Amino acid sequence: MRTSIYHGELAPAAFQGLLQVSKHLRASGLESSLRELVQVRVSQLNGCAFCMDMHATDALKGGESQRRLNVLAAWHEAPLFTPRERAALAWAEALTLLSRHEVDEALYRETAQYFTEQELVDLTYAIALINAWNRLGVAFQPDLPGESA
Repeated sequence: MRTSIYHGELAPAAFQGLLQVSKHLRASGLESSLRELVQVRVSQLNGCAFCMDMHATDALKGGESQRRLNVLAAWHEAPLFTPRERAALAWAEALTLLSRHEVDEALYRETAQYFTEQELVDLTYAIALINAWNRLGVAFQPDLPGESA
């Protein structure tokens, strides 16, 4: 395992910029439970252990059920998610896996049925942001809370 690099200390302006986007999203109309589900799912897709741990922990603290987190990777098959959550998860997967397929008009229309324009913009920023955090986490491998280096 490589030694963690504390990127926030080495690039504080960039780090603060990401935190400002996060602050905007927390104040947006998107429910925190939906943001956490999306953040956990995208982190699963990207293999970022730090972000998976952090957002699953935050989701549980926010009232999310362990059962839904247990089956989140198989949300397509699990009947535990609302149509709005399913639309957000499909949008998040499509935007995260851009190299595998295009984001087509049908997916956009399906997603837009469940979100206002503002919510769709905020959701898309949330997806872009967690992808950025994931890339930093995978690259620099921060220690998990309680883990000693």
